[in-house]
Amino acid sequence: MKENNVVSELDIQHIDPTLYNEDLAPLKPQNRNWGAFEIFNVWSNDIQSLFGYTLAASLFLTYGLNGWAVMAAIILAGVIVMFLVNLTGKPSVKYGIPFPVMVRASMGVRGANLPAMLRAIVGIFWYGVQTYFASTAVTLLITAFYGAGDGSTFLGLSGVAWVSFVIVWLFQIAIFWQGIERIKHFLNWAGPLVYVVMLVLMIIVWFQAGSELIPAIGTIFSGDGATSGSSIAAFMAIVGTMVAYFAAVVINFGDFTRFVKTERQMKLGNLLGLPLNVAFFSFIALIITAGTLVLFGEALTNPADIVERVDSLPLTIVAALTFFAATVGINLVANFIPPAYDLANLFPSKISFKMGGLITAVIAFFVGALWLSVISQIGVPGFVNALGAIVAPFYGIIVVDYYLIKRQNLNMQELFSSAPSSAYYYVNGWNTRALLAFGGAALFSLSTVLVPALTGLDGFGWMIGAALGGLFYYGLMNQFKTAPSLSEQQTS
Repeated sequence: MKENNVVSELDIQHIDPTLYNEDLAPLKPQNRNWGAFEIFNVWSNDIQSLFGYTLAASLFLTYGLNGWAVMAAIILAGVIVMFLVNLTGKPSVKYGIPFPVMVRASMGVRGANLPAMLRAIVGIFWYGVQTYFASTAVTLLITAFYGAGDGSTFLGLSGVAWVSFVIVWLFQIAIFWQGIERIKHFLNWAGPLVYVVMLVLMIIVWFQAGSELIPAIGTIFSGDGATSGSSIAAFMAIVGTMVAYFAAVVINFGDFTRFVKTERQMKLGNLLGLPLNVAFFSFIALIITAGTLVLFGEALTNPADIVERVDSLPLTIVAALTFFAATVGINLVANFIPPAYDLANLFPSKISFKMGGLITAVIAFFVGALWLSVISQIGVPGFVNALGAIVAPFYGIIVVDYYLIKRQNLNMQELFSSAPSSAYYYVNGWNTRALLAFGGAALFSLSTVLVPALTGLDGFGWMIGAALGGLFYYGLMNQFKTAPSLSEQQTS
């Protein structure tokens, strides 16, 4: 079946230059070269960080569930996220536009800056934090060869740590300054490489643990015999935790799918990269964790702790390079590309994708440099997590608008127009009904972070917030529904 990518030529003379630059413009099908492999690697890099490994391994230990139930919960979470991103990724495959342009259809050509900037703030903050964590891998490598230095520190970081931080910061700038193609190549290299190293580590642990490994896996897999009620709660908590882990990429997945050739390639990449990839990665984490139980007498879920216990220079070198590649990979996927586009959308005539990335990197430098001594101590992560929760309703608004209100038809020309008569101008460029829907749903989303009685919702708080956003939006748009303008009808 032929897939319908609709990318019409824009009439440059009739667009608003404050809404347009080449990085935001629709990408023509002939200029796209991403397929299922690239989308798979987006998800591979998203899960293969130090935190991703620790999360996957700890799920088998924390909730006291039978291992098969844990694996089923992980796979279900992957299926849910796959369904969510198939919805947000499809319009960008069809029209070749990034998230901040896509959201203009529902929020208005000016109102789109609200979700874009909220997402940018979250991305920039975690970009700085992940840059610091990636630098710890380089610190591990330098220390293995030259020692830890004289012990003096500045802002909580040693001299070696500062050198490592600057190296990682400059390395990431060097990658993204060469454009999205270089980022794609790095992701395509990092994803498979990390898998190879993880498989080798699993085989080594399996070999060293010998016949004791299978009983250790059985111990972890058996659970603690929780009652059926608590088992259901634990199962749902695992699903929610995994969904929450991927939530940062769900809303702006169009930033990646605009480069994909066909919707079929996107869906195949999501299938391979989400339920199947997450299940396989979790299985590897389980085997290695069981091996540490045999070798060290306790289940270690942090890869850095495993390397430290082994005390092998070759393993330290390989592990440091792997941790570095994995953490930089997730940083580029979840925390760099989104704010680069979001900042470009704020002032398109002055900020390009590259300039947006440079602004992201400069601000993130101070976040990462101050993370250990200041930011992690004063509750800023909680504030940023609250912003992340607030963004959730935009998912529902975007999906409901595109599939139920706009019926999968957008007018590309008018996404770049600020004429009062244009389809997406609404009221001074803002869709007030979308703002009302967002405000009502955001109150609930925010309460899942701030109200102790609701914090147990985990990732389901995000999904409920998204559902409420879509429900409120649908109700408000239908209550005040008017006939579609001629411009809205003249699509594809």
